[in-house]
Amino acid sequence: MAKALIIVDVQNDFCEGGSLAVAGGAALAGEITEMLAETTDFDFVVATQDWHVDPGSHFSQTPDYSTSWPEHCVAGSKGAALHRNLDTEDIDAYFRKGKYDAGYSGFDGLLAPEDEVAVGEREAHESVEDGNEFPVSLDDWLRENDIDDVVVVGIATDHCVRATALDAVNAGYNTTVLRDFVVGIDADAAEEALEELVDAGVEVK
Repeated sequence: MAKALIIVDVQNDFCEGGSLAVAGGAALAGEITEMLAETTDFDFVVATQDWHVDPGSHFSQTPDYSTSWPEHCVAGSKGAALHRNLDTEDIDAYFRKGKYDAGYSGFDGLLAPEDEVAVGEREAHESVEDGNEFPVSLDDWLRENDIDDVVVVGIATDHCVRATALDAVNAGYNTTVLRDFVVGIDADAAEEALEELVDAGVEVK
């Protein structure tokens, strides 16, 4: 029985200074790095990234911050790169989601090419090759590696963390969310999301 850590969307645009910053995002990136340095609990570590090309109404000039948002994590941009405080040395695979839709759940993501740099200082909108001849989903990859248990951390509790954890438990994985290693956009909504996850069978600790 293998266990994987899923790091959700710890990207520049979701950390302080980004176009859709969540308070505490940069600090969380460092805290996840420290956790990985201190634990041997995980057989695998994966990271998800918003990777928007044309997500339709997900982007808006007049966002409602519920179903529509300011432009963020454009594919290949510096904003879409993982935050520098997150050490990627132990990350085994990267899954990119939301090319042409909202892509809240990491389970919407597809395996990124192995030869791409996950953390970089690319200029905004620099072209990046992002195509696999045989796309591999996060679920495919977890099953191929005989993973039964997943632990979810990252940004944001009330959106992509929530969606990823719900899809994980619904797909049959033993799913845990670490309360101290997630940050949310809205404190009340984040707490409601955690309560929803518990009701769905996710362990929150």
